[in-house]
Amino acid sequence: MSRLNFKLHKTATGSAARATTFKTLHNEVLTPTFMPVGTHAAVRGQRREDLLEAGAQVLLANTYHLLLRPGVEIFQKFKGIHGFMNWPRSVLTDSGGFQIFCLPNSRVMKEEGAFFKSYVDNSTICLSPEKSIETQKFIGSDIMMVLDQCVPSTVDRSIAKDAMELTHRWALRSLAARGDSPQSLFGIVQGACYTDLRIESAKVITDMPFDGYAIGGLAVGESMNERQDCTSIVTEHLPVDRPRYLMGVGTTLDLLEAVHRGVDMFDCILPTSMAQQGKAFTSLGRRDLRRGIYKDMDEPLDPTCHCYTCKTYSLAYLYHINRVHESQAWQLIGIHNVHFYMNLMRTMRNHILEDTWLPFYNEQKHILDARDSYGPKSTRFAKVEREKNRLSLGRYEIVTSSETSRIKDTISGEVMHSVCDPQVESQELYVKQSNLVDLISGRMNIEDSSGSSLSEIVLWDVGLGSASNAMAAVRAVEELPVENRSRKLVMVSFENDLDSLKLTLKFPSRFPHVRHPAPHALIKNGKWSSSCGSIEWILIEGDFLQHFAKAPKPNIVFYDPFSYKTDSLLWGHSTFTEITKHIDLSPAVLLTYTYSTAARAAMLASGLYVGKGIGTGPKAETTIAYTQSAVKQLRPTHLVDRDWLEKWRRSDAKIPQYSSESDSKIMELIESHPQFHNRFSLNGMS
Repeated sequence: MSRLNFKLHKTATGSAARATTFKTLHNEVLTPTFMPVGTHAAVRGQRREDLLEAGAQVLLANTYHLLLRPGVEIFQKFKGIHGFMNWPRSVLTDSGGFQIFCLPNSRVMKEEGAFFKSYVDNSTICLSPEKSIETQKFIGSDIMMVLDQCVPSTVDRSIAKDAMELTHRWALRSLAARGDSPQSLFGIVQGACYTDLRIESAKVITDMPFDGYAIGGLAVGESMNERQDCTSIVTEHLPVDRPRYLMGVGTTLDLLEAVHRGVDMFDCILPTSMAQQGKAFTSLGRRDLRRGIYKDMDEPLDPTCHCYTCKTYSLAYLYHINRVHESQAWQLIGIHNVHFYMNLMRTMRNHILEDTWLPFYNEQKHILDARDSYGPKSTRFAKVEREKNRLSLGRYEIVTSSETSRIKDTISGEVMHSVCDPQVESQELYVKQSNLVDLISGRMNIEDSSGSSLSEIVLWDVGLGSASNAMAAVRAVEELPVENRSRKLVMVSFENDLDSLKLTLKFPSRFPHVRHPAPHALIKNGKWSSSCGSIEWILIEGDFLQHFAKAPKPNIVFYDPFSYKTDSLLWGHSTFTEITKHIDLSPAVLLTYTYSTAARAAMLASGLYVGKGIGTGPKAETTIAYTQSAVKQLRPTHLVDRDWLEKWRRSDAKIPQYSSESDSKIMELIESHPQFHNRFSLNGMS
């Protein structure tokens, strides 16, 4: 029995679009509905009165941030978030899981929960399903969300499956922790962009007695088509008598498409974050108030809108205060954007109830996301297309979210460093974990097979891409005083398509890491050397598997090709075997972003020793692999143990692809690996 007294009033003809109502502890909610995001119990730049006038029925707040500041004691004193922020209508609290998973180097994921360091006082906190629900009870939200593990939508299937299964186990614990609380609780469907996993997750989660169901793990790297397909797949497997919530999505066009596919509830920071960039959503499409064309326009921001901003101020005035960086500009544009979103949802509901949805949908999908348009549609779309072409080269294009630009492969749909800031991820995952600075400075010693201390460190950068990892290495070494560089860095980058780097170099304002002469010289000459001679950077263009034997044996490998879905051969057993043979007796460490069972099995079967790397973005951990010589010298303490071996034995991805060995031989190589036996020690290995 749902706590929400849910009612389905109408499903549009020829569509899955729905008009429903449900009752929370504070008000009746009419859907489709959009929930403005008030992460810290405040919607950025918006007064309570503005939100009420716009018709906001539910606000979203974040458990993770509210747990840290102001803390649950405040909510106890004010008898919940409604009294604290003087909000008379509903509040939904996100569990806070996604924020924790995006911490680059200060959280550890375990079965019991997420361990992270507080950004307030640096203390260690465990956010478990039970702790998340307990905190949401203190906050007093009308709708609580279960704690889940979100991963980028383009991750390897094995990673997506592990995260999905953990989400299912945490969902059961969240239900138990809710107890008899009158607050509603939503379950979350995960599974990345894998159809079978999404269907499986929907079936498992809907077998649990939640009051509503959410679709998580989207808008984190996938294409719009993938997002729409995934939404359709999930809604088809959700019960008709519960609300459906698509988390973190999105633009006005995203909302239209998702309502068409049967979604009822949405949240996103875009109305206020875009306002801070001077951008408005209007009935004419998007308007960018940084453009000089608006400087003398004596007309409202949106001629069909009746919000305070549109009734009071001209485009010319909004252009002016935005140009001089008055914070009032962000507030006024934000008032309009929130009002526009809420009015769009009311309009969609009316068309569903009147059964005029399809004509409305077909008209609006060509208008809502148009950019700064005047005159006929052909002109509008020509402008949009020219801007798209300017931001693309070959198979790559620039995509921007949360003011961070990234490179996307339009063929595979994969985005480089899709969730975390690329520069942060490169520094934390690759540069710091490799101990590059300590090796170059001599603070950490490493010897060759003859026992002599190395005079240079050879770094392989496999998958140059936009050069984020390579430039993080260059800058880390350059920050060392010249007199402290006791070893030379020889970096070899491998790439079979330089268009991604060429595109990046065209927009240095979007990609700060390339504001340096090195990547320009690399593209022009195929090499670059620092003025003092302590860094040498070499480019090897073409298929990595055909050319890596030309390169000197590495001591560090940044292994960052696209995922198994796109570059499957590079993650196979044969590739890691060939790399290991080439390295031979040299000490070498390989670092990579994946922690898939198949990839780790391929490394172990090739003779490498495999360890757990730091978590990055929503990944619970990454992978570090060592040659035997490196294990002896570096003495790592984070190698995977027999618990991982047991997990591998149960896995449906235990046999790596692309191997010349039989399945039984692969299993024997892994089962007998010294890493998992008592005869293995760091002082001597038999």
